[in-house]
Amino acid sequence: MNRKSGLLGFLLFLCSISGAALAAAPDPPPIDAKSYALLDFQSGELIASLNPDMHVEPASITKVMSVYVAFDMIKQGRLKLTDTALISEKAWGEGKDSSESRMFVSLGSRVSIEDLLRGIIIVSGNDASVALAEHIAGSEDAFAQIMNQYAKKLGLNNTHFMDASGMPNPEHYSSARDLVTLASDLIRNFPEDYRYFSEREFKYGIAKPQQNRNGLLEKDPSVDGIKTGHTDAAGYCLLASAKRDGRRLISVVMGGKSWAYREQASLELLNYGFRNFDTASVLGPAAPVQNMRVYKGAEREVGIGTLEPVYLSLPGGEKNQLQVQPQITGKLIAPLTAGQQVGQAAVLVEGKPLKTVPLVVLKDVPSGGFWHRLFDQIRLWLGM
Repeated sequence: MNRKSGLLGFLLFLCSISGAALAAAPDPPPIDAKSYALLDFQSGELIASLNPDMHVEPASITKVMSVYVAFDMIKQGRLKLTDTALISEKAWGEGKDSSESRMFVSLGSRVSIEDLLRGIIIVSGNDASVALAEHIAGSEDAFAQIMNQYAKKLGLNNTHFMDASGMPNPEHYSSARDLVTLASDLIRNFPEDYRYFSEREFKYGIAKPQQNRNGLLEKDPSVDGIKTGHTDAAGYCLLASAKRDGRRLISVVMGGKSWAYREQASLELLNYGFRNFDTASVLGPAAPVQNMRVYKGAEREVGIGTLEPVYLSLPGGEKNQLQVQPQITGKLIAPLTAGQQVGQAAVLVEGKPLKTVPLVVLKDVPSGGFWHRLFDQIRLWLGM
């Protein structure tokens, strides 16, 4: 078997044995919950999970999507932090006679969007969630439709919303995988706005300051978000994110037995991921897999690789064993455009296939002059 055909067969076999290199990692800690997930932010890979696609009630973690919608509308220029929302009787009365979380807005007052966002993120105010929903969409029902549109766009296939706060409803559900995916998109798409999730307290009006309901912010300085949730049906839930030594992990624990246990379990998952896995980077524009001869081009060679680094989650110590085996589909003939796919590469760890990635041209290569093109055409005819 020649090298080319061997590599082709090798690539076809990748799907059936991908993940084999992860077998060296120890088992995750036992977590007493309905489901959980631990995501490597840079690679996008789940490195630990239990029932990650099972439908669960997200409770107030729902509000992460409410905030996501607002952040996106601000980014588009359709909403401003300084805009003010009129507090309706529905928003004002949300949770007034129950144990639901509240920001304590006043009936008929006008509240800035920034204050509402803080009231949602920091103190999990249901009143703030309804006020924001009504301001953006006219009604909470209409806002839930927008939330579902965003869920579909983000590929949250096991998620459906009925309101902006996360009240119990059989048609209101999500999954552990969807929630860590939503959190990852939130952090990636709105890095400046994400800062609100790490604020420790919020004071509005004459009410006393309320503490952030995410107790992990006090327990671990690497934690900078994200959101708690609880109803009798959902149990105690926590979506958390932490960043250590340039690496970010996102965890979610759904259906814990107490507020203290959801924090304990989340820390166990985060510590497990940081201690036992590395985030490795390969390729990228600064690390071409190779330089290739270009025919008929204004330049003789061009780098081949990926326009962005490729990240992988690996058991500790294995990132030094990474190898990249490229396969180029044919000769490169100008003009070429940056990002144009010209092959693929197998990423291996200790000889075991882990992932395949497309290889592209890293920069534009325009056509060369007439005589250069002519001579290169002759070389192509002669197989040179």
